[in-house]
Amino acid sequence: MEQVKNIAMHFCLEGEIEEIIPYGNGHINDTFRIACRLADGSTKRYILQKMNRSVFKNPEELMENVMNITSFLQRKVLEAGGDPERETLEVIPTKEGKNYLEDEGGECWRIYLYIEDVTSFDAVEKPEDFYNSAVAFGNFQRLLADYPAATLHETIPNFHNTVSRLADFKKAVEEDVCDRAKDVQEEIRFVLERSADCSLICDALDKGEIPLRVTHNDTKLNNILIDNKTGKGICVVDLDTVMPGSALYDYGDAIRFGASTGAEDERNLDLISCDLHLYEIYTKGYLEGCQGSLTDEEIRLMPVGAKLMTLECGMRFLTDHLQNDVYFKIHRENHNLDRARTQFKLVADMESKWDEMQRIAEKYLSGKA
Repeated sequence: MEQVKNIAMHFCLEGEIEEIIPYGNGHINDTFRIACRLADGSTKRYILQKMNRSVFKNPEELMENVMNITSFLQRKVLEAGGDPERETLEVIPTKEGKNYLEDEGGECWRIYLYIEDVTSFDAVEKPEDFYNSAVAFGNFQRLLADYPAATLHETIPNFHNTVSRLADFKKAVEEDVCDRAKDVQEEIRFVLERSADCSLICDALDKGEIPLRVTHNDTKLNNILIDNKTGKGICVVDLDTVMPGSALYDYGDAIRFGASTGAEDERNLDLISCDLHLYEIYTKGYLEGCQGSLTDEEIRLMPVGAKLMTLECGMRFLTDHLQNDVYFKIHRENHNLDRARTQFKLVADMESKWDEMQRIAEKYLSGKA
């Protein structure tokens, strides 16, 4: 911890550092919580993170995005009479006035103010948790509706470009570097039969049928901080993947893991389906949070967002399986194949419930709600 303390000393922290502990269970960045003792005897806490350079190649661009987004959100929260220290992340500068520190080994570090009296959940324990996260992510989308999305850097290029993901998949099938393609012909066929679907959102963006928006791109439940007193989501965190994109990416990915009846790597596919009750709860909450900022065409395409993000994720798992598991960590043989199969089962289940999914979304078109 001495090395971590030396890093922390480079930032503009209030008080004396008295404790540093590892914090959270994120898969990408190493995170620590720092407690500082102030002159009046009270404690002020911070979050220190080492950014993962193998995932995020350009920390300068990433932090430029984070600074611009958080500054914009702070202004919006203040205008609405809210508390920007609780409702958005606050980046603590280094003593040189920079928004992150690069150490002698080339590692990059940043510090946020720690938000007190909040909880985050790793899984949907009750439907209202899922609903509250939907409202919070919808509100995030609403607050950033007039942010110039095209000015943001792509921190992970082509992250939700399903057309590009399909091209990567086809290349992996063709190269077949570890001779696994012969054993997954059914799964390969499943993707190829739906290849025309892969361009639906990209085409709608390119044609201007839906707007380019600021997207979070990691809409997991644990990226919402829930106020311990009110039980409401108050702050969206983990802004590293905030990029230009479609609101359908955020909505669809949340449905993919939140409305599934089984784990992402469940081997018994009979346990995997799309829970339409959770699908409707999230749709309602997300659109309530958006408060009319989505267009009718975006609302019509919400089922497409859910299906396409699920198909894309399955395609990525299968691509990694074909490439000898180089991207996603595996904990057993054929782990990525199991993950791909659950996603494809979820896609197939959505297709069987398509009319109902569309009916739920279309209830919220302007003039109908």
